[in-house]
Amino acid sequence: MFIDSAKIYVKSGKGGNGIIHWRREKFIPKGGPDGGNGGVGGDVIFRADKQINTLLDFRYHKKFIAKNGNPGEGSNKEGRSAEPIYIKIPVGTLIRNAETGELVADITEDGEELVIAKGGRGGKGNWLFRSPTNQAPRVCTPGDPGEEFHLELEMKLLADIGLVGFPNAGKSTLISTISAARPKIADYPFTTLIPNLGMVYFQEGKSFVVADIPGLIEGAHEGKGLGIQFLKHIERTKALLYLIDCTSEDIKHDYKVLANELKAFNKDLPKKKSIVAITKLDIADEDKRKEIKKLKFPRGVVVQYISAATSEGISDLVEAMWKLVSKGK
Repeated sequence: MFIDSAKIYVKSGKGGNGIIHWRREKFIPKGGPDGGNGGVGGDVIFRADKQINTLLDFRYHKKFIAKNGNPGEGSNKEGRSAEPIYIKIPVGTLIRNAETGELVADITEDGEELVIAKGGRGGKGNWLFRSPTNQAPRVCTPGDPGEEFHLELEMKLLADIGLVGFPNAGKSTLISTISAARPKIADYPFTTLIPNLGMVYFQEGKSFVVADIPGLIEGAHEGKGLGIQFLKHIERTKALLYLIDCTSEDIKHDYKVLANELKAFNKDLPKKKSIVAITKLDIADEDKRKEIKKLKFPRGVVVQYISAATSEGISDLVEAMWKLVSKGK
């Protein structure tokens, strides 16, 4: 099951208390103070793991509480500090304070770690309070409390190019053709119900990631259809690939509708570099092909003509996609 949001509670451990203790050994019946400090409470740490691609586990495990540090001991021994607890999260997870809405962190690198709740410091034992004027201090301090937070986790997929289009425009067929991803494919709308990622290998040492989201429909930004739930997964992409069925009655109108839906969701999305791919060219006759290739799109928009079923134009499309994302790689 694909789950891309969750709410959890985290609490680090309390520091162990310092203690009042006196040195008592044979022939030293009244030794001085030797109460040790308390140990440090356990931290709560997030760690990004590229092997995890959903927040499903947090639907069943919502509380993460670290252990407290141990109290100090005699002979000026410090109490044992508690071990930190690690919470594995997907790469591309946003962490927000659930009470204030403040963005705490954006975890974008595999192995990246964040101490979200630091364990409390240990209290001081009476050994630390000794002085020339107070050689038998009867005082110690408690450990500091741990930190606690209610957090919201939101996962956004990390991809180079986002695929957008109406339901049944051929997005899933394309991603299965150019990558090893195997989404469900069928000849009816809304086959794709969750986002899919695919790694595309262009040439040796040259690859990029594409993200396929459920199809959009007009009015998606108002909650119609399924795609609006997953548009956030293409907010991080470097470029967009619009897929439009060649059998559409008005291809340019379809492009405008898609661009408007993206703009209504996030005004910066349509500003991304983009390619328009006219799909299913294998079912278009010569007259239809000529009509399609006469269409004019906004300046700067690259247009490709493809058939994933016959692989027509696929190599040219992949090359055009690589050119869009290769800068900075």
